[in-house]
Amino acid sequence: MPTKSKPKPKPKTQPKSKAKLAQAKLTPAKAAKTKLTKTKNAPQVLTIEPWREFPWLLHGFSTRPGGLSRSYGAPSLNLGLTQEDKRATVERNREIFLAALGATGSGATAPGAGSSARQPDISSLVTLRQIHSDLIHAVSSVPKEQLVGDGVITNTPGLVLAVQTADCLPVIVVDPKRKIVGVFHAGWRGTLARIVEKGVGEMRRHFDSRPRDLQAAIGPGIHKCCFEIGEELRPKFEAQFAYAGELFHKLEEMDPIREKYPMLFLTARAPGHSELPSQLFLDLVEANRRQLLDAGVAPRNIHVSPLCTSCNVDKLFSYRKEKGVTGRMMGAVGIRA
Repeated sequence: MPTKSKPKPKPKTQPKSKAKLAQAKLTPAKAAKTKLTKTKNAPQVLTIEPWREFPWLLHGFSTRPGGLSRSYGAPSLNLGLTQEDKRATVERNREIFLAALGATGSGATAPGAGSSARQPDISSLVTLRQIHSDLIHAVSSVPKEQLVGDGVITNTPGLVLAVQTADCLPVIVVDPKRKIVGVFHAGWRGTLARIVEKGVGEMRRHFDSRPRDLQAAIGPGIHKCCFEIGEELRPKFEAQFAYAGELFHKLEEMDPIREKYPMLFLTARAPGHSELPSQLFLDLVEANRRQLLDAGVAPRNIHVSPLCTSCNVDKLFSYRKEKGVTGRMMGAVGIRA
């Protein structure tokens, strides 16, 4: 015990969480105080732990490891038909992903059902030609031609709905009472167009879902630490959202030359009024969480992944970090047949 004459000891720093990415564990999601967990099956699929109490529901967010693609470094689970990868490889990766979800055969069986389980059938997968829009489709079967848009909803068992991402947010919305599901692709354009908020409205319009009954999960995507944008986007968001000011933050760029030789950068302006180079960042996750709240989803029912794609390219694909040459992940949801 230190005496009054001795300096007070420095407070001990909190020990680092054991849930380090290097240990392949995931940190708690901030919004709902829950966590994303991996299925026991390969590859590593992120799921919402509380949703395991819904036996009729299959869902998951894919990650980078565990696939057959070799176009992006180590073997990876690329689920998008990209220029660098082969269609046959991507289709096989999709089979692997569906098997990990438990979507096998013409119906869906639970993960770990054993060797007698039916083989995955990618014909049950409903994907979109995504265009960064607010277009949402209600489906009751697999469309003959691929739909164009960024959201899809259903109450039909046996279908697996999916969106592809590599920085944009995959958002899954579930109605546990009526067994309705939807998934949405939310980049900054879709977020500006309120796709998630409109998605909740479409679930209500088509299937009588009540917002207070809904649960949502925002999967891995680029976070505010890395999502740098241009100043031209700020007024667009301010025109749409009263809380837009809370979605942006600026960082002044550190310039060692300016710091060492400040006289070279003197201007005629009064001290403190010179404009310093700065970076503007957008919190896309919070923007979509606020939309869900505005749509009537309870805060306790919104689950948020803490994983930033740009910060974790060893485990996730990031279009920005990898300068456009990267694979695609999927956020997927379905109703077991």
